[in-house]
Amino acid sequence: MPETTHEPVKVFEGLAGVVFTESELTFIDGEKGILTHLGIPIQEWAEKSTFEELSYALLHAKLPSSAELSAFDADLKANRNVPPELLEQIKHYPAGANPMQMLRTAVSYLGLLDKDSEDTTPETKYAIAIRMIAQFSTVIAAICATVEGRAITAPRADLTHAGNFLYMLRGSEPTLEQARLFDIALVLHADHGMNASTFTALATASTLSDLYSAVTSAIGALKGPLHGGANEAVMDMLDDIGTPDKAVAYVTDMMDRKEKIMGVGHRVYKFFDPRSRVLRDYAAVVAGQQGKSHYYQILELVEQTVVERLSSKGIYPNVDFYSGVVYSDLGIKKEFFTPIFALARISGWCASVLEYTRNNKLLRPLALYTGASNQHYVPIEQR
Repeated sequence: MPETTHEPVKVFEGLAGVVFTESELTFIDGEKGILTHLGIPIQEWAEKSTFEELSYALLHAKLPSSAELSAFDADLKANRNVPPELLEQIKHYPAGANPMQMLRTAVSYLGLLDKDSEDTTPETKYAIAIRMIAQFSTVIAAICATVEGRAITAPRADLTHAGNFLYMLRGSEPTLEQARLFDIALVLHADHGMNASTFTALATASTLSDLYSAVTSAIGALKGPLHGGANEAVMDMLDDIGTPDKAVAYVTDMMDRKEKIMGVGHRVYKFFDPRSRVLRDYAAVVAGQQGKSHYYQILELVEQTVVERLSSKGIYPNVDFYSGVVYSDLGIKKEFFTPIFALARISGWCASVLEYTRNNKLLRPLALYTGASNQHYVPIEQR
């Protein structure tokens, strides 16, 4: 029998350039370094808005009125507490567990405790999204406290989302400036189109699974160092460099050996990540105030060296390049950077799942088969 011939098939490795759905939420032009939510530049969101307002805007695909935002903020504050059974479970997680493993398990357990978790109607999924956005801060703060051997601090309803998290994390109320800086960091990380974790959430949700399962899947994807862990690696690099006078030689040697410099380069951006420009300016101010200006000086020198050598290849610093320094200056340990990424991205995950499943289509891509053909089974005793 003659072999069947096929037209050549183009394989889009890593799904690069593949468009699989439409979205009203986030637009990215990587060539020009543009990021917008609802058509509004990320720089304006960071300067003029809050995490609460951006979360509402992503969930509803529109800016809220004053009354709508007040009601949304009240809903978030009313849902900050988590079941005591979950807090007890967190206290008994294995010593030395990765905080992202702990978060993944905690969110899955939240789903077990939620009597509405299997209800996938749009109204119930929206209510669950509100609870998850609110409760993520409490869960992550509880994980951080447990890892550090501290008592878990209960949330307060009189603080902003960002301010309340810093309060629970540190046990003392942050200054207004610190709360606002962290709020800006949350805004910058809230959504970023079809990144790996969002796509993973949609793949799970497209099976008509529940929202907790979709978010648990997303956390698993975010845990990977190629997605959520880069800012922690940047801090490791800064500690390795040590002092500004060693920065240029260190990074030049890395480039000569063609090693990856964490926080530099992006799958989408071929110009400066606009979020990195916002954080760079805040990092400069805060680093000076906190007496950690040597970190910022090292980053400046690394950025200058990298841009001089690699910008012609479209390689520039991304948001992770400066976010670690900002978190560090807020007193956050680097092992908690990735869970805090999730604290921000939960809004984007939930909004994208709600949007996609309104006109749901099961995600089922193809793979080009490159294995053997015309084979037959060989009994094990003949192999």
